Amino acid sequence: MQYMILIYEPEDAYADEAGEAALKDIVARHMALAGELRAAGVQKDGAGLQGSETATTVVTRGSQQTIHDGPFAETREHLGGYYLIDVPNLDDALAVAKRVPVVDGGKVEIRPLIVH
Repeated sequence: MQYMILIYEPEDAYADEAGEAALKDIVARHMALAGELRAAGVQKDGAGLQGSETATTVVTRGSQQTIHDGPFAETREHLGGYYLIDVPNLDDALAVAKRVPVVDGGKVEIRPLIVH
């Protein structure tokens, strides 16, 4: 079964000098985890995302669509990246998700894909 692991972190987690050092550490840990998951045949895809300030959102109401700068939700957290994995069940997906590095206050969401 395929699962998307979504990584959410506080918007300002890497803003200051300490944050820059934390980012280097987190990225190194992500690279190590991704290498292990690829070698095991578990990771199918994954990437970091640019900051939410780069987002553009299309909002549809009825037949009207408007374009907005920024993410779809007002939040202090942003979607920073994802892993797409293929594992037998949710327990295995949770085991992978628990290994995903995040800064203090970060969250990891696991969602199964709809496969037709």
